[in-house]
Amino acid sequence: MKRTHYCGDLNATHIGQTVTIMGWVNKQRDLNKFIFIVLRDRTGTVQAVADENADTYQAAKAIRGEFVVAITGEVIARTPQNVNPTMSTGEIEINVHELRILSESDVPPFQVADENVAIDTRLKYRYIDLRRPEMQKIFKLRHDAAQSFRRFLSDEGFLEIETPLLINSSPEGARDYLVPSRTHNGSFYALPQSPQQLKQILMVSGFDKYFQIARCFRDEDLRADRQPEFTQVDIEMSFVDEADIMAMTERMMKRVMKETLNVDITAPFPCITWHEAMERFGTDKPDTRFGMELCNISEEIQGLGVDFQVFANALEAGGSVRAINAEGCAAMPRKQIDALVDLAKTHKAKGLAWITLPEDGSIKSTISKFFSDEQLRRISDKVGAKAGDLILICADENKVVFEALGAVRNAAAKWKNIVPQGYNFLWVTKFPLLEWVEEEQRFFAAHHPFTSPLEEDEPLLQASPKDVRARAYDLVLNGFELGGGSIRIHRRELQNKMFDVLGFTKESAEEGFGYFLKALSYGTPPHGGIALGFDRLIMLLTNADSLREVIAFPKVKDASCPMTNAPNDVSALQLEELGLKNA
Repeated sequence: MKRTHYCGDLNATHIGQTVTIMGWVNKQRDLNKFIFIVLRDRTGTVQAVADENADTYQAAKAIRGEFVVAITGEVIARTPQNVNPTMSTGEIEINVHELRILSESDVPPFQVADENVAIDTRLKYRYIDLRRPEMQKIFKLRHDAAQSFRRFLSDEGFLEIETPLLINSSPEGARDYLVPSRTHNGSFYALPQSPQQLKQILMVSGFDKYFQIARCFRDEDLRADRQPEFTQVDIEMSFVDEADIMAMTERMMKRVMKETLNVDITAPFPCITWHEAMERFGTDKPDTRFGMELCNISEEIQGLGVDFQVFANALEAGGSVRAINAEGCAAMPRKQIDALVDLAKTHKAKGLAWITLPEDGSIKSTISKFFSDEQLRRISDKVGAKAGDLILICADENKVVFEALGAVRNAAAKWKNIVPQGYNFLWVTKFPLLEWVEEEQRFFAAHHPFTSPLEEDEPLLQASPKDVRARAYDLVLNGFELGGGSIRIHRRELQNKMFDVLGFTKESAEEGFGYFLKALSYGTPPHGGIALGFDRLIMLLTNADSLREVIAFPKVKDASCPMTNAPNDVSALQLEELGLKNA
């Protein structure tokens, strides 16, 4: 028997034809004289029927759910009263002529149709979980998106070039996964967190348009939108500036969105600086589908002359007092407000003050014993609040205020259910090039050490490093960083200066990046690129709650795989060959 059709492809145009289908038994119903079988494959389901006089009746009687079977039969029309409008194949069924059991199944730990299965069980038996139609739709869309990226980039003259997975660990690779070498005992490869240096070397090599749908690895704590191994659409171009890369990315996203979802998006995308994003939204990856923007009320608080130490201390230390107006949230239950306060504290804020403006015209606040009603109304007027609104206030150093109110803003919008459907793309540009890490007492690269500073800021690299802005740009979608990129440093002397600011000696820079610095010495074109989180994009396009839903075999919180039990112990012989010992 050879399959002639997929289950979900059959319809009324096939009536009268003899077909062979293969798949999993979704359901079997024994009605004595007739046995109905709903067969499922990745395209959908179709019903087949064997009557008691058919040679296949006993075979049909023996099958159970999740058996794998092959069925040959004639496509016939269902009677009008038996048409099933919930199935794409609901107008037809197959009169079984031949049925063969290809594989039997034990009783599965859960039914494919069951939507309330614990995630641990789903991931342990992932091969059953992936049979669910909604999962198969996700991976079909994932395939379509990958092909759309490939077609677009090929049409634009890019070459797909693979870079190695076994590379060297760099001095900045604190979260590298390490692979011990058998032939070089005591030495290790690293799995790439990104093909960054290698794709830049491809630009030095004369491949002026490179792309790769690249597997990357990062040993970090997991979140809903992070996994230890992930896929990115990796792109690099020579002889370009920021505008060229951003325009290409917009064309690419327009095409991918149209080809995968049949959604038209508008370009150019809005563009704001990092400073504006933080001031307005408290985050460099804002969801712009709703308002509720931050308002700096520091001057207003100072003008009131109130001796409230929480606010006063923040201002004296150079911080700020900022608020968001959660429109229509005055009726938010105290329990929910307390949850927002706790959320702010998880972002290192000392707390969250609030003012409510009930519909009856009154005013209530946690700080009412320090502020008169008139003063509270002046604050309310400053943020544009009206009856029915809730004002949430945070005072601290700016970094803490931004992080806390940025998180509170998203949570309040979710509670109010004001986030509309749709896809809001946004560019965020001109990030700080460096960030000071107090514990290390040195600067670290905010993105990576190969990002070029703005030309006008180059003189500040050594004079005032904290004020240097990067030629970097992030693509944000609905509150998630979809991708990031930059114009790279292509002059060796500037790269050396960058390493110097990061605390590398000439010797340590040579030891960690010598091959890369040498490559820059042999004629390097100006170049830049971008990398888009492919898994994260699919998560957003399918409205999934987590990356686990869009990766075939994901890891869980402790970076383990419930299905394969990886990571696991290895034998003493394997360790000996690698020159390693058990801890």
